Amino acid sequence: MFPDPAPRLFHLPPGCDFASALVAGLRQRLQGQPPEAMARVTVYLNTNRMRRRVADIFAASGAGFLPRLRVLTDLSEGIVLPGLPTAVSPLRRRLELTQLIAGLLEKQPDLAPRAALYDLADSLATLMDEMQGEGVTPATIAALDVSDHSAHWARTREFLRIVTQFFSGTEAPDTETRQRLAVDRITQLWQAQPPQDPVIVAGSTGSRGTTAALMQAVAALPQGAIILPGFDTQMPAWVWDRLDDAMTGEDHPQFRFRRMMDRLMVGPASIRPWIDIPPPAPDRNALISLSLRPAPVTDQWLQDGNHLPDLPDATASMTLIEAPNPRSEALAIALMLREAAENGTQAALITPDRMLTRRVTAALDRWGIIPDDSAGKPLSLSAPGRLLRHVAGIMGRRLTSDALLVLLKHPLSFTGADRGDHLLHTRQLELKLRREGPAFPTGPELLQWAQARVDKGGDRGVLAWAKALAGFMDRATTIATASLPDLIAVHRDLTETLARGTACDGTGTLWDKEAGVAALTLLSALAAEADAGGTLSPAEYRDLFDTVMARGEVRETVTAHPGIQIFGPREAREQSAELVILASLNDGAWPRLPDPDPWLNRRMRKDAGLLLPERQVGLSAHDYQIAIAAPRVVLTRATRDAEAETVPSRWLNRLTNLMAGLPQKNGPEALESMRGRGNTWLALAAAFDQPTAEQQSNPRLKPARRPSPRPPLEQRPKELSLTRIGLLIRDPYAIYCRYVLRLKRLDPLRHEPDAALRGQILHKILEDFVRNRPDDETRPAARARLISTAQAVLAETVPWPAARALWLARLGRAADFFLNVDGRDGGTPVTLERAGKVDIAPFGFRLTGTPDRIDRLPDGRLHILDYKTGTPPTQAMQKAFDKQLLLAAAMAERDAFAGLEGSEVAKITYVGLGSSPKTEETEINPQMTAEVWQGLHELIGHYSHHAAGYTARRAVMKERFEGDYDHLSRFGEWDTTAHPSAATVGETQ
Repeated sequence: MFPDPAPRLFHLPPGCDFASALVAGLRQRLQGQPPEAMARVTVYLNTNRMRRRVADIFAASGAGFLPRLRVLTDLSEGIVLPGLPTAVSPLRRRLELTQLIAGLLEKQPDLAPRAALYDLADSLATLMDEMQGEGVTPATIAALDVSDHSAHWARTREFLRIVTQFFSGTEAPDTETRQRLAVDRITQLWQAQPPQDPVIVAGSTGSRGTTAALMQAVAALPQGAIILPGFDTQMPAWVWDRLDDAMTGEDHPQFRFRRMMDRLMVGPASIRPWIDIPPPAPDRNALISLSLRPAPVTDQWLQDGNHLPDLPDATASMTLIEAPNPRSEALAIALMLREAAENGTQAALITPDRMLTRRVTAALDRWGIIPDDSAGKPLSLSAPGRLLRHVAGIMGRRLTSDALLVLLKHPLSFTGADRGDHLLHTRQLELKLRREGPAFPTGPELLQWAQARVDKGGDRGVLAWAKALAGFMDRATTIATASLPDLIAVHRDLTETLARGTACDGTGTLWDKEAGVAALTLLSALAAEADAGGTLSPAEYRDLFDTVMARGEVRETVTAHPGIQIFGPREAREQSAELVILASLNDGAWPRLPDPDPWLNRRMRKDAGLLLPERQVGLSAHDYQIAIAAPRVVLTRATRDAEAETVPSRWLNRLTNLMAGLPQKNGPEALESMRGRGNTWLALAAAFDQPTAEQQSNPRLKPARRPSPRPPLEQRPKELSLTRIGLLIRDPYAIYCRYVLRLKRLDPLRHEPDAALRGQILHKILEDFVRNRPDDETRPAARARLISTAQAVLAETVPWPAARALWLARLGRAADFFLNVDGRDGGTPVTLERAGKVDIAPFGFRLTGTPDRIDRLPDGRLHILDYKTGTPPTQAMQKAFDKQLLLAAAMAERDAFAGLEGSEVAKITYVGLGSSPKTEETEINPQMTAEVWQGLHELIGHYSHHAAGYTARRAVMKERFEGDYDHLSRFGEWDTTAHPSAATVGETQ
């Protein structure tokens, strides 16, 4: 096959179909030889996907012999290598490293949090793989000079001594070590008995030391050859010469080829075409090659740019989409893929952004197009994966109501039997937890609730359901520190128990279908290696399991569209699409920022002979250079994400800057044309979300007007409390929703120590303190009793330890202020939290109220007080809106409170006990109470007329005022400057 002497390096240009060109070259070189000659050829490919493509291309031409197709990740296939040990699983190695790192963190807890145990073990295992691949020993690391580095790096260097045992040969080798051993043995075997048949390594860049060593050995064989993908023939020799320093050239797409040439002691001129096949867009390749020049030589743009062809022609098949947000980017991509599917065009979306691919897939689903996604679906997002994560999340911790309902509403819960009854009981339990709590439900409380429902004549099945659930809850929340095998066993048993539900046996549908099988396989694999995991707390196990689960994938059986594919960047060289869309071209996404290395900094890596962090950037750049050479290319990015403005990918930034700086080659015009073609797709995406002319004429789709409903008089509220009068003034629509439509705001799913609860607790504390005051109590004794009362109330009613401590501290700071205010005018409490009511004639309306406290002053008059956990309302606010105590004074003077008949009110006081305690005191006179009472009559009288509407947000104090019913009024489609739209309830609007 190869008459010329070794070493033999061939290349295929960026943009060509690598697999098809590889097969065509093999057939061309074996033309005229017997058919069985092909079977003597051995071809090493970089991925299994590429091997399948090559085999399919051979099969498509009819019956014939295949070459021996091997994969670089499994070098022992087809070769007998006696004594080659079996590799330890990557999971086991990471568990072993977890135990070593745990010992380090016990001695040096400031190095990292224990939650990062598995992440540190994973990064250390990755470093070990790299050391094995590059032939770097722990002794090399230990010999590094760190005198001019910080103490952190010296400490981590010393810690790396723990991995020495894994390099000594006494431990089972990891995957990369076994790979290097295989390469060494194959090389020795070939040196002793060189194979006379062709051996080819095709499609690899030799970025890892182990692979590069194999390629070097192949190149020296009598019939060995290397075929490099995406080799840039446009680069001058002097640019190749500049790629000699990893510190400045590691991020260049052709840097690995320069390293390979150095290994084989050849120059770029020695690398010949594998087959005489032109790239789809040679002029564009020249433009891209110049834009990717190494940073030290980009000053040659102006000079070498003059040698480029006319740029409008070179970029005629390129489109640039700069979308305003990721959603627009995804929709524009989906529209392009839809058009490709309609026209029968082979199209591929290449992006590292999995969130974008999910958006595109969801957009394509509306047209029934299912793309062939090479990455599959993250196992952690599948139904079994989510349930396993949820169960792990409650192990060994107090169960919150929202976490319980997340488990109960999961589609795999209680699938063993009576799934319908389970959903009914879950809804009933949710209403109970929202209304009454508790914030942290337990098994006995659940059984008590179920028994109460049975006692009231409810379905007796709820008791069996509650017993099954209570046993699960009590087991999960009482798990303590244990060995990893025990934790995995308990985790699996709990999950299967939840899936089984009330059935006698089985696991429901937990392990069904591809996702269930993948989840069970992962859990079984973790259990098989668990003996190396040591002892973990439930929290540490949760972190470990989440990290392991995040690396799992599941490929579900779907009927994908044969012409629409989604690839990751590394699969760019394997695609053969006519239309290629390179998406998410933003820095941080493509290229992805290098992962932080907690073990070695950049300088230490270079001194040790390891790869620099820029290696991943260079590999991504090579993928980009190959993908952008397709026949038709679309470059997309979102100019803004959910948080801030984005930065264009460095490659896209170079390309646009180069084109904009070449007016003599019509670069600005070409760039504008690319953007213009992209804007066409963005306009289509924007129009896609706009209503049609027919829809625009539909009144139901028009923006809502500011509502002001007018219900029948007999349906309007006939009774309101003091606190609701202020709401009637500020947001009448809320009164309409609550008392006319009878819509009550649903309590939050997770009970939190919020401001409303803090106010209730404060009132309870002060009520108990005042009610139980002994005679002749001293000031120190009063303060001590106030604090002890607070402690007792908080312990009884607040289940959050942090909130108890915080609220007690706040009350402690305000205690002296309260005691100074309490009784300073000589008043004696006569009512505490006593309800009162008074009728307002002639409207048939009743005003009710429960003041916090009413004191009898020495002169016989009354003093009404109200406690606030925040800032009390000012005089102006009381006059306009917050009339609670003013109306309470008017009620008291109208004998609304039993036992206080005939009493006159002297003053009202708001006592603010927030971070800055203060009081807001108002002296009361008959004229003041008469005015507020008259105002109340006018307010109630206004809503006693049919023409009066309950206007939404009529007089809110601030625009950021959050009403409970703003979503029903569709606030946002209108604002507070809009005129109310009165509408009689029941009529067609």
